Amino acid sequence: MRLLTAALALTACSAQPQPVVVGEVSVPASTTSKAFPEGVAADYQLGGAYPPPAGVRLVVRDSTAQPENGLYNVCYVNGFQTQPAERDLWLNERRDLVLFGKDGQPLVDSNWPDELILDTSSPEKRARLAVFVGATITTCATSGFDAVEIDNLDSDTRSHGAITLDDNLAFAAQLADAAHSRNLLIGQKNSAELGSRGRDEARFDFAVAEECVAFGECAEYTAAYGQRVIDVEYTDNPPPGGVCADTSRPRTTVVRDRLLVRAGESGYSYARC
Repeated sequence: MRLLTAALALTACSAQPQPVVVGEVSVPASTTSKAFPEGVAADYQLGGAYPPPAGVRLVVRDSTAQPENGLYNVCYVNGFQTQPAERDLWLNERRDLVLFGKDGQPLVDSNWPDELILDTSSPEKRARLAVFVGATITTCATSGFDAVEIDNLDSDTRSHGAITLDDNLAFAAQLADAAHSRNLLIGQKNSAELGSRGRDEARFDFAVAEECVAFGECAEYTAAYGQRVIDVEYTDNPPPGGVCADTSRPRTTVVRDRLLVRAGESGYSYARC
């Protein structure tokens, strides 16, 4: 998630789909996924779940939340960094999968300093990471979500050269296998500079963009994914001329408060184009 600053449903043709191996875990392959709803009203609820505003047909919630009955539900997964509550778990039990700097301290996201950067630098480490992140994807599936969005694909830019974009794309492709095998679509989060690489190499089905209007990046996402794009703008960084007047914005565009607090809480704001 920035601080300040899917294709049609995937179907397998085989009458007897083969299991997909994700890291060390073999999970059953599925044959259908629910089609991504293009251009519908959405809400972005990572700060906590609440009844969506009237007319909303798509909602994004954290993997610890439950999906909203009757809507298209996207599950947030932090695929390339750790969640704050799991810092000690990773440092104590999975330390070799965390990146460390020359000073011996773990590398973190400066915008979210409680999030450790994961080491995707080798096939062996990616396979082990896929077990842990794949477990979260499985949680999303068993909870009843329709899709996952995978955050912090750009963690290589915070790694001081320890990992590369190619490393992260290779890991993203493993996570796509995990999602697709669980009958979920998978979304690219940010990283407009990828162009079509996320779609073609990692096999992302749609995109979730933060502030693509404010940063002039919307065309890069829609060139790769058409209208299978969710754009989230924030009230503290309004683009010149406003959000909804921008003709390049995706049809599914929502404007939220930066902290994404629940409806009824101080600071809550929601609008859509």
